[in-house]
Amino acid sequence: MSTLIHPNAVLYQGSRPFPALAACEHYAGAEKMIRKALQLQVESGPVFDVTADCEDGAAAGLEKQHAEMVAAVLREPTNRFARLGVRIHDITHPHWQADLDIIIRQAGNQVAYIVLPKPNCAEDATRQIAALDQARLRHGVTREIPVHVLIETHGALREVWQIAQLPHVESIDFGLMDFVSAHHGAIPDSAMRSPGQFTHPLVIRAKCEIAAAALANGIVPAHNVTTELRDATVVHEDARRARDEFGFLRMWSIHPAQIQPIVAAMRPDFEAVLDAAQLLLAAQAAAWGPISWQGKLHDRASYRYYWELLQRAHATGVDLPPEASAHFFPA
Repeated sequence: MSTLIHPNAVLYQGSRPFPALAACEHYAGAEKMIRKALQLQVESGPVFDVTADCEDGAAAGLEKQHAEMVAAVLREPTNRFARLGVRIHDITHPHWQADLDIIIRQAGNQVAYIVLPKPNCAEDATRQIAALDQARLRHGVTREIPVHVLIETHGALREVWQIAQLPHVESIDFGLMDFVSAHHGAIPDSAMRSPGQFTHPLVIRAKCEIAAAALANGIVPAHNVTTELRDATVVHEDARRARDEFGFLRMWSIHPAQIQPIVAAMRPDFEAVLDAAQLLLAAQAAAWGPISWQGKLHDRASYRYYWELLQRAHATGVDLPPEASAHFFPA
């Protein structure tokens, strides 16, 4: 085991690894709901992330108190897996800089990522990322803090490729509701839910552009919420279509009942996971040189594909062969 090389050490030389994010991102605003989500995360394992919402979760006039509550929860043992992120206010709101300062000053070493909502252009996101870095420097936080950017305006969609190339960005997310609303009634409200959200040409265009920009720049595209709160079949089908038809690798949840259907729909096929595990073990044994596997030649290009598939399987709680778990995901 000690002589074997981990895939991350050899498959991405000269480039950064593709982010290994959970397939579901669960939003919670109120303290009670954040704590409930973290408890569910402990029970289920880190197969989904939790995002504490300072934008829509804070009552008007109580933004400071809300951000301080979120920072306190970030530091608590209930944040067992350190997979609690924070959505701050958008750049037009007077409290967005204070959100950043409070979170980074009080919990800069615990926060999993920062979500930037409603940029109107790449420059808006650039400004907020610069403020994040300044806050890290000011408060002595040396670790990189990943950034997720919400695409929900015309301007952000127009410049989504520039946004996907900004420093620290590991995910770009589609904000369907605000995007539809920004069309002043030209897109019907039926496009805010299924099947319209998968058939209206302007929404399809936005989803394809976001997924293409994210994947081309080595970051994760995250799909919008489904408005169905309790019917697991509808939630599962929405997540499946987002994954299979549009290439999204992550999806938002806004109700605890949505989490497991989303995770299940985003899981790779089990037989494909077993094949990937065996191929990667053989490649590791060959020090990641080219090998013949089941009558086909494989090298580092295909190894990267199967390694990322195996990481997605691990992130969604698929049971991996014990040898693969020991070699690639040691405790």
